[in-house]
Order: sequence, then C-alpha cells, then structure tokens
Amino acid sequence: MIAVFPGSFDPITVGHMDIITRAAAMFDRLYVCVSANPGKSALFSAEERLELVRDAINGLPNVTAEADPGIMVEYCRRVGAGCVIRGIRNGDDIAYEASLEAVNRRLAPEVQTVYLLARPEHTYISSKLVRQLIGIEIGIEGLVPNADHRLFRKGE
Repeated sequence: MIAVFPGSFDPITVGHMDIITRAAAMFDRLYVCVSANPGKSALFSAEERLELVRDAINGLPNVTAEADPGIMVEYCRRVGAGCVIRGIRNGDDIAYEASLEAVNRRLAPEVQTVYLLARPEHTYISSKLVRQLIGIEIGIEGLVPNADHRLFRKGE
C-alpha cells in the first residue's frame, strides 16, 4: 500500500520526522510531498524545503520526497496512493484536518486519510515556531532533524 504525507515543511521538524518514520513502517511506500500553502509565507523556497526533507529522510528506503504544487488528491492518484497521512498535535489540528479531509473525500472518495497523533514531546513543535526562532537567531537544535544543514546557516 502507498501513502502520501503532504505538507509545506517550512522547515521539516522532528515532529514531522516522527510521523514519517511511523508511517514508513506502516506502508510499503511513503511519498513526502512538499507543497505550497497559500495561507503561509515561506521562509525557504520549494527547492530548499525539498532539499531539507530529502536530507532528513536519507536512510529510509521506502520513503521518497517530491515537490508538487497541485491538488493533493491528484498527486495521490498520480503516484497510486490510497492514503494521505496527517499528523495531529492538538484540538486545533483536528478541526483543520477534518475540513481538509471533507474536501479531499469529495474530490477523491477512494483516498482515505490516516491520522497519527504526535508524541507528547513533539506537540509544541511547529514549523512556525522554528521559523520564529530562526528569525531571532535562537538555536533550533532538537527541533529539526538537520539543524547543522547549510540552509539554516544562510546568514553566516
């Protein structure tokens, strides 16, 4: 079975990696789809976000990262995925994800959504928090899987 874990990953966090690792153990193939979110202003370009994700998933043989700016369920159809993976950190995530699932189900009833709850130690970690810490030049070690990556040292 094939699944897709979509997100803007601006940047990828240890919470994302936990979901990726757990989903990779559940599915034969997992695609991590780096997408645009029009409601967010990105710190990293799509190419940079894809590079960060690819570096982070290195070593997971059944996981592939790609960028796709299109409609998620169309991407699922293209790669043959029957499931979309979504991570849930809190009640706000549930409300947001339920609305996305309703739209996806209307567009592609054959694509199911699988929710994975964040581990308690990751519930406070978000890409937004990481971007804010980068902006005020506070260390992000322990929040992202590759804090030593060259893209996090742009200003040096």
